[in-house]
Amino acid sequence: MSLTYARLTYAVGDIHGALHKLQDLIARCEAHAGGRPRRFVFIGDYIDRGAQSYDVVRLLMQLKADMPDDVVTLMGNHEATLLEIIDGTMPAEHWLGQGGMQTLQSYGVADARELPPQHVDWLRALPLSHDDGRRFFVHAGVDPRRPLDAQREHDLLWIREPFLSDERDYGRLIVHGHTPIRSGGPDLRSNRLDLDTAAGYGGPLTAAVFSDDATMPLQFLAAE
Repeated sequence: MSLTYARLTYAVGDIHGALHKLQDLIARCEAHAGGRPRRFVFIGDYIDRGAQSYDVVRLLMQLKADMPDDVVTLMGNHEATLLEIIDGTMPAEHWLGQGGMQTLQSYGVADARELPPQHVDWLRALPLSHDDGRRFFVHAGVDPRRPLDAQREHDLLWIREPFLSDERDYGRLIVHGHTPIRSGGPDLRSNRLDLDTAAGYGGPLTAAVFSDDATMPLQFLAAE
């Protein structure tokens, strides 16, 4: 008799060019799944600050190509900013000081407009959110005053307050990053979960383990 397992979802926080932490965390998630059905949700900020943004993007592109139905890669504010610079709608100076210089160095280029077209196209196609019926995955958070299906792009990518201090029930657990937690552990509240454990500042990279048959995380996995 074959056993049927509820699918597991591994939601991964802000990576910021930390390739080895990402590789280690993916391996830990696969070992934890032990062959059970699983999905990965990456909540954005793959680039900047860390030294290996190019390799992180390349790994995620390959993972998505290998498992198109089981990998969700969301856009973060750092990817959105890079695209604005490539499009000429934002000056590069601020981005360079926020980790953009490390991204250019990892690609071996001097200008964001010199990035490989296939990488830029992949970044442009990143969705802003993912709703699995129990959780609403997004990079920064949501505007508490708006329904989840009427959120604005800027808030999904950039919001902190009033979202972080709002305690209302959204009908979904909001799973997000964007606001670094320097204590090294995720911040779980009754209505939201912050998974940005400051991997781009030397902290661990964290994944929350979810099941299709329960809303709250079962446990957390981390790579130092």
